[in-house]
Order: sequence, then structure tokens, then C-alpha cells
Amino acid sequence: MQFIVVGIIAGVLSGMFGIGGGVIIVPVLILVAKMKPHMATGTSLGALLLPVGALGAWHYYRHGSLNVRIALWIALGLVLGAYVGAQLALRLPARELQRIFAVFLMLMAAHLWVTA
Repeated sequence: MQFIVVGIIAGVLSGMFGIGGGVIIVPVLILVAKMKPHMATGTSLGALLLPVGALGAWHYYRHGSLNVRIALWIALGLVLGAYVGAQLALRLPARELQRIFAVFLMLMAAHLWVTA
């Protein structure tokens, strides 16, 4: 049940802000479910495959708020980038990966705070 709640929260935030996996699901799986960072990341990617974004994207498309051409180019980059990112992540110790992720989140939060 807790994972359905995590999914709902991540889905709402994804629909609102385009976030979910890295910002919500991975930290919850690490902190609450006590998963190792590699398992949390892989599980998040598995959950976020095609069906998750489809309904939200369709709704945005119907309202004229989706640039399909750009989305397809980004999707191509995501496919390639996710593969390379998985290769890199699996070479790092779990503790180091978790710390790099925490630094990334802090930098993103600081940037959003300063530019808001």
C-alpha cells in the first residue's frame, strides 16, 4: 500500500512539475523501504516506463501544451542517457552514489531558490 501512495504522490508531482522518479520515488525507496541506491533507481525506472507518462502527456497534448517533436528528441536522449547513467551508477559504491544524488538535489534546489 505504501508504494501505491508513493506512486500517487510521484504521479501528481510528475503531472504538475515533470518530476517524480529521481526526486520522489528514489529517496522514498532508499529512506523508507531501505533499498540500496542502485535497487531504488532501477525500481523507479521500471515503474516509470511508458504507461506512467502517457495519460499525463495525452492530457497536455489535448490542451495544446505538448511539443511532440521536442518530446521525441528528449525521449531519444533519455533512452541513451538512461543506459549510460545506469552503466555509470552501477560502477559506483552505493554510499558514493547516494551522496552524489544528494549533492545534485541540493544544487538543483539552490538554483531554483535563487532564480525564483
